[in-house]
Amino acid sequence: MTSMPPHPEATPAAAPGTTPTLVLIGHGMVGQRFLEELADRGVTERNRVVVLCEEPRPAYDRVQLTSYFAGRSPDDLSLVDPDFMARHGIELHLGDPATAVDRTARTVTARSGLTVRYDALVLATGSYPFVPPVPGKDSAGCFVYRTIEDLLAIEEYAKDARTGVVVGGGLLGLEAAGALKGLGLRTHIVEFAPRLMALQVDEGGGRALRRTVEEMGLEVHTGVGGKEIVADADGAVTAMGLSDDSRIETDLVVFSAGVRPRDQLARDCGLPVGDRGGIVVDERCRTTDPAVYAIGECALAADGRVYGLVAPGYDMARTAAGTIAEALGAASGPADGFTGADLSTKLKLLGVDVASFGDAHGATDGCLDVVYSDARSGVYKKLVIGAAGELLGGVLVGDAEAYGMLRPLTGSVPPVSPEQLVLPAGAEGGAAALGPSALPDSAVLCNCHNVTKGTVRAAVTEHSCGTLPEVKKCTKAGTGCGSCVKSLTSVMNDELAASGATIDTGLCGCFPHTRAELYEIVRTLRLTTFAELLDSHGRPEARNGDGCEVCKPTVGSIIASLAPSVGADGYVLDGEQAALQDTNDHFLANLQRNGSYSIVPRIPGGEITPEKLIVIGEVARDFGLYTKITGGQRIDLFGARVDQLPQVWARLVDAGFESGHAYGKALRTVKSCVGQTWCRYGVQDSVRMAIDLELRYRGLRSPHKLKSAVSGCARECAEARGKDFGVIATSNGWNLYVGGNGGADPRHADLLAQDLSDAELIRLIDRFLMFYIRTADRLERTSAWLERIEGGLDHVRDVVVHDSLGLCDELEALMAAHVTHYRDEWAETLADPERLARFVSFVNAPDAPDPSVRFVPERDQVKPDLTLLAGPTLPVRTLEGTSA
Repeated sequence: MTSMPPHPEATPAAAPGTTPTLVLIGHGMVGQRFLEELADRGVTERNRVVVLCEEPRPAYDRVQLTSYFAGRSPDDLSLVDPDFMARHGIELHLGDPATAVDRTARTVTARSGLTVRYDALVLATGSYPFVPPVPGKDSAGCFVYRTIEDLLAIEEYAKDARTGVVVGGGLLGLEAAGALKGLGLRTHIVEFAPRLMALQVDEGGGRALRRTVEEMGLEVHTGVGGKEIVADADGAVTAMGLSDDSRIETDLVVFSAGVRPRDQLARDCGLPVGDRGGIVVDERCRTTDPAVYAIGECALAADGRVYGLVAPGYDMARTAAGTIAEALGAASGPADGFTGADLSTKLKLLGVDVASFGDAHGATDGCLDVVYSDARSGVYKKLVIGAAGELLGGVLVGDAEAYGMLRPLTGSVPPVSPEQLVLPAGAEGGAAALGPSALPDSAVLCNCHNVTKGTVRAAVTEHSCGTLPEVKKCTKAGTGCGSCVKSLTSVMNDELAASGATIDTGLCGCFPHTRAELYEIVRTLRLTTFAELLDSHGRPEARNGDGCEVCKPTVGSIIASLAPSVGADGYVLDGEQAALQDTNDHFLANLQRNGSYSIVPRIPGGEITPEKLIVIGEVARDFGLYTKITGGQRIDLFGARVDQLPQVWARLVDAGFESGHAYGKALRTVKSCVGQTWCRYGVQDSVRMAIDLELRYRGLRSPHKLKSAVSGCARECAEARGKDFGVIATSNGWNLYVGGNGGADPRHADLLAQDLSDAELIRLIDRFLMFYIRTADRLERTSAWLERIEGGLDHVRDVVVHDSLGLCDELEALMAAHVTHYRDEWAETLADPERLARFVSFVNAPDAPDPSVRFVPERDQVKPDLTLLAGPTLPVRTLEGTSA
């Protein structure tokens, strides 16, 4: 390694009368963290900061890059608040990388010709993918896996591909393999090392990982390398030859064989670099030039290593920002030096938990291994124990639940035996109940942001943080890879409990229980009325009362969703149930702003015959209703008086229509594209599937409205990834996405399972919906529920796919009962004169229409004639002062 000469103590200041200028080259995760550190230290307030970024978009979460294929958009991955740059006066130049550095003149020149003089220069240029020098590597269909643009290119090319090869079986290689599989490609992984993830896991962990990966349908080739890429006459990939003379027929190749530091700018301007790359820096992240710093993957740290993980990069960003702030006179305290970092990591690759920490390979003299291996379940755990009994490191594959506890214990003697830390629950001497309370305050809970347990405790006790989002905002813990969130929550709750804080989780002032707890009470005790539930399980002061506007509709929804199972009447307007309903449910229609109602007949999958279209048109014409085609592929009819609702629905029901439940917290629609029946890109019959799903789940009452969609191919015309449950066709079946929604706080759905048959898809949706209905809070969409529920998507997948709680038979039975007992609410209403009696504007004058419901013409239809002020007509003065 190149040695560092002695350093001046400070970055030279700008000339008198000028504003010091800091230039940052590169705007990745580490670059953005550096800017945040500068802002936190007040440096951006008094100095000019210029950022030159090669990519066309601001910094994004490269750790979560593959989540793009699970529905997250590039904007979802962004790490930059929309107003961050403007708020701190930072000049960001996107798509304009630096091309030259003149250290004598202290200038940086960008590709656009922009030249900026600097007082301090920070190189955060990251790394570039290593592509093995195999013949044919530049053929069409060969890609690297590094940026969002790479993913967009792979996604587009994969539309015409059937088979893909990933070169590299490390972290990013397995991510890339999962992406190709998710795109519907038969996928091969080629790894030169003898096992997958050779740097992170040992031989035993590698075997467990490989077994699990192959069970997912991926083909693994280890101990071999690529020898050549074979292309056709047009230059497109057709095959890959391997070093053992075997051959893989393929349409697409992704190189993910490691990275190399991007240090060319440093080389060109004469800065020392390591023998194997990396810009040489000292413990303050300074190069041999006191005005130039290097951080992240482009830097060769003071301990002689190049760090490719984000957490060390963040530490380097903190160090460089502190050093620069100190040199500029900012009152932020001295910067901690960077002399090395913890390489612990926890990831979920292809759905498999993989973690390693400390001396994972047992290189310490005199150490011993404690190993638990279960080949059948794909679980492998190894702890490395030192001669004095201290925990030195470990490897976890298939079950990394204990990672958040084990990593902070590294270097200390655990409070229980190592065997208890690896054995599963139920095993003799295993499953020690060891939580974060056993950790000292100095233990680092969040490795990404170097946040200790003591800092998290202080956030609660000194900064009054009482929720996880507040703790995250205060400490930044949990905002990186997210692996520490469970430990953070535990520490926060322990601290709140220790302070005597009482957190009332009850639904409202009437019930001390959550909605999920009330659901279980109703289901278990088979309660069929609100009064029974309130009198037996309400707060003492609320018993024998009427309930409130929070609990009445909530309990009404619970009873309706469980009606077939507990023996209740599923019709929501009979008896006591009628008093529990929200405003819209009172008349099975949506109340509009002028007191009229809208009517939304169900159109399953968006498919409708000309005859039914004519009926809707005639009804709208005859009753003078405003018509509008919705985004859910239905037709809304607006402007009906309450007394007209039965008349309108009588004609619709006679024509074969049913209630669309637009008024209820229930399934709304299942959108679809035309699928393979008509579309030349379609690979499955999306219309048929959408109709089947909508007819299966119609009328299903839930904590909030439910929306769905089915797309017939990866082009996603039905926008399935913006729905509570969305289905996308693949050449092998269906991919199921869950937890999406549009609206004011949009969220892309997450991939729950892929390549499902029709029966598998319906079974998993049954389970997912009933588990959501069972455990969600009041008015909680699936998106919010998925983010709130402990364990998130992984826990939900374990429950509904792998039946980890043994609930699946029960969930399926609940759905089967719903399907069997479904009855159209409007058909039942029309068949019962007593039920029809409620549809009047005035109880004392049932034949009189509401005179306040009026309309005026607009665009050949009608719109509400709204009275803006009630009472006497008031004169309104114009700007000229005369009455209008």
